[in-house]
Parts: sequence; C-alpha cells; structure tokens
Amino acid sequence: MRSRRPHLCATVWVAAEGFPTTRIAVVSSNLPRRCGIATFSADLMSAVKEADPDVTALVAAIDEPNVTHSYGSDVRWHIRQGDVDSFCSVAEAINRSEVDLVSIQHEFNLFGSWTDDRYVDHLRPFLETLRRPVVTTLHSVPGQPVPPMCDAIRSVARLSDQMVVMAQTALVVLSAVYGVNELARVIPHGMPAVAIAPGSRTRMKEKLGLTGRTVISTFGLVDPRKGLEYMVEALPGILCGHPNALYVIAGQTHPDQMRKAGERYREQLGSVVDGLGLEDHVSFVNEYMAQQDIVELLVATDVYVTPYLDPQQITSGTLSYALGAGKAIVSTAYLHALEALADGRGLLVGFRDPEQLAAAVNSILDDPDCKESLERRTYDYAKDMAWPRAGERWLEMAREVIARSAATPLLAGGQGSPRS
Repeated sequence: MRSRRPHLCATVWVAAEGFPTTRIAVVSSNLPRRCGIATFSADLMSAVKEADPDVTALVAAIDEPNVTHSYGSDVRWHIRQGDVDSFCSVAEAINRSEVDLVSIQHEFNLFGSWTDDRYVDHLRPFLETLRRPVVTTLHSVPGQPVPPMCDAIRSVARLSDQMVVMAQTALVVLSAVYGVNELARVIPHGMPAVAIAPGSRTRMKEKLGLTGRTVISTFGLVDPRKGLEYMVEALPGILCGHPNALYVIAGQTHPDQMRKAGERYREQLGSVVDGLGLEDHVSFVNEYMAQQDIVELLVATDVYVTPYLDPQQITSGTLSYALGAGKAIVSTAYLHALEALADGRGLLVGFRDPEQLAAAVNSILDDPDCKESLERRTYDYAKDMAWPRAGERWLEMAREVIARSAATPLLAGGQGSPRS
C-alpha cells in the first residue's frame, strides 16, 4: 500500500481563474538533449501551460555522463545520469522548494543503469527521499521484464501518487505482469494538431521538392531497433507497380547508438540501398527533426511505416504523430500498434518480413478508396489526442493529485506519512 507524502508548502498563490497556481517540477531529460523523452516533456509542459498560462514548470534535467548542455532558464536542477547520489540530492532540493507536484518521465535507461545484465534502479531512492506529490509517466512497460525491472515498476506504483500510461494495453500489462491493478491512468501520447485541407499533400510535396513521387516515410531517431532495413528490402516489391516511390528515412542516429557504434547502422542501411540499386528511391534526412519539419513530411506522405522490431513496445511517439496527421499506416504488430491500428485503422505485418511490408504498402497504393478510408479513420481516432487536449487532461489530473495530497491528514508534529 503506497503512503501519502506531506505537502509542506504553506504559500498558496491563486491565479485569475480561481485555481491555485500550479508549480510543477519535471524530472526528465531536457532539450537541447536529443532524446525522445526530452521532446515529449517539452511538448507536454508547453501544452499544460497553454491550458493554463499561470502554471510554472521547473526542470530537473538528467544529463548524460561527461556531457554539458546549454539549457534554458526553466532548468533549476541537474541530475547526473547513473549517479544515485545526484538523484537523491535533487530530491532533497525539490523538498526545499515551493513545488506543488513532481512529474517524472520514466524510461529505464534514464533512471537506472545496467551492470552485467543486472538493472540498478535509481528512481526508487529518489522517490523515497522526495516529499512532494508525484505523477510518474511510464514510457516503457515491458511485457517480459527481468526481475529487477519488474521490481522497479512496482516501486514506482508504491511510491507515486499517480501513474500515467499512454495506451489501454499498458494497463493490461501492468495488471497481468506487475500486479498493479489501480493507480494508473491513460493519457494518450500527444501530437501536433494538424489541419488537413484539400490538396495539402500535393502542395507540401511541391514545397519539399517531392512532386511526382509516391512518398513512404519513417521518422525518428535512427537505431537498429527500428528495423528500417526490412522496409528498404521491401522497396523492390513496391517499385514494380509504383516506380516513382521514394522511402524517406528522417532523423539523426540515436545518441546512445552513436556512443556505442557511431554511424555503423546508418552505413549498413546505405549498403543495403546500394546493393539493391535503390539510390534514387531512398532518401536519408540525417538531422534532428523540428516539429514543423515532421508535420510537413507527414503531410506529404502517402504511406507511413513503422517496421519496428520489439513486439513489447508499448508507446511510439512517431506512430502517434502519424495518426494525428491522418496517415495510411503500415506497421509491425508491436503492442502500441496493435491497439492504435485496431478496427481497420491501419495494416499490421509480421516482424522482419519485407514481403509482408511490400504487400501491405501495395494494397494501399493500389486502392485509392482503401487509402482514403485509412486516412479518415486514423484522423478521426486521433483528433481528440492532440497536444492541446493532452495538456488539459494532464493538468486536470495533476490538480486532482495535488488536492488529494493536500487533504491527507498530517501526523503529529506536522509531518505527513513517510514512504514505506
């Protein structure tokens, strides 16, 4: 049974709307660190502040070892990734602040380390030190975790006031695998609000220099887990009927991959392209994509593909963005895709199977009515998940957590229940 933590701030600032001013500490990687969770955190807090401009968000930025970033003024604290003492010191500093709520954006590699295949959890000591209400967003909920990862998630459940996941499937996994049957709430991954106008794809292709091309795309940080080589290998089977097809792979190599192996994976992809004679049909955009660039690429895209390799992947921001842009989507059958593309919203294929990828893409490109139906279904499914709505939902949830914490009786001496 999780215990309540005391909320010790005595000052209450009131915004014009009548809500208490909400002060949030975000514990996450942070831009300009090139990391999907850093981007997510920035987008989420921007959406929350759009929902209520009086919200204050301060950041405890998790830094890679031996890397220094030039952060904005919202970064109040720094945590050295892999250093449990640094985590605990920042928890103590947050306790001394006037923060109302702590938002943790959890991913295993950010909040722990691996030693000889053993996961060491650094979040648990942080949470045990912290004395503020906590909302933990789980960006990964492994369906087949090693025991230390299972213990880490159970600690999050015990020591958080609220957990957030981004798919209904994650709730099923939390219950079946981790024994967590309460506390978690689904707030879908946000996405830009994309307005779809007649002729927008044609105009965007012209703007991007893609006129006359049938655009298939995948964006995001590039690493071997994405399975991009299988989509490249599928192209010959697509070009037979669609000779103007172009596969756009947009995004920089993942920083962790760069540290471990440099550009080896991208070079391997290039070798596959060269070996199949596809130089005119694969385009690499080797840069970290700004949101506007992503939206423009998606608007120009005819078929979006996520050929990812992990069947247990529970969240995909790139898939969410493609849904929000109303794309016809082909994906391998990982957990998030199984849920998001159910009920005829997309086409699912097997893992590591170029022939299935080619057949699925061709079935869309060969049938304009099918393509239009898929685009309509994805857009309708995602239209209530755009960042403005996600920010409203998250802020409503955060205020509920703060109110519950404030209503918790204090123990004798003015201190709330310690964590157990």
